[in-house]
Amino acid sequence: MKHGKKYEAALKLIDKNKVYSVHEACELIKQTSVTKFDSTVGVSMKLNINTKKADQQVRGTVILPAGTGKDVRVVAITSKVDVAKEAGADYAGGKELLEKIVSEKWFDFDVMCATPEMMGEIGKNGRVLGPKGLMPNPKTGTVGPDIAKMIKELKAGKVEYRADKDGNINVAVGKCSFETDKLEENVKTLINQIIKVRPSVVKGNYILSCSIHTTMGPSIKVQFN
Repeated sequence: MKHGKKYEAALKLIDKNKVYSVHEACELIKQTSVTKFDSTVGVSMKLNINTKKADQQVRGTVILPAGTGKDVRVVAITSKVDVAKEAGADYAGGKELLEKIVSEKWFDFDVMCATPEMMGEIGKNGRVLGPKGLMPNPKTGTVGPDIAKMIKELKAGKVEYRADKDGNINVAVGKCSFETDKLEENVKTLINQIIKVRPSVVKGNYILSCSIHTTMGPSIKVQFN
């Protein structure tokens, strides 16, 4: 694949044979951004797992201490509407709000959370919400009785991680404009979380590779132990 001059210049700053410390990589990542806008910084990991087996699924959420750099728009489907709004939900409502979302195909938000009593109605609309990645799920911390806590965590920087069928995980962990130490803290938090949820049946190396990169920028290999 042919890349532009900015990409090629950024690539020259990276020693492709070196595995950088997280701190080094977070400093270098700022110099390798090739966009005019504030690029998103992402972490990509390759895991030694077989996701076809139920005991090797790697999925969950983690709260990034420095946030994501993105204003997360949260919809709360709940009977506790006043509590949800007070906690910072951008939109909150019950069955009527859910009907608006589905009938008008209104998806002007980033994440949906819900209290358990609403999951029956939400489940009926799984064919609409599922393909959009908007179905609330206890595994991702978007279904539970404490709607206020869920909303505050989502707003504070809770992100989902999930290994795909090939064992790859890709998570946005911040912006190039973040201070190096803040970005480093987020990257280390994610890596530590992935290590923490290692399936007990996995033998040998668990994380095969780890790298960070910017939007449309080159990847930097990162130490993960």
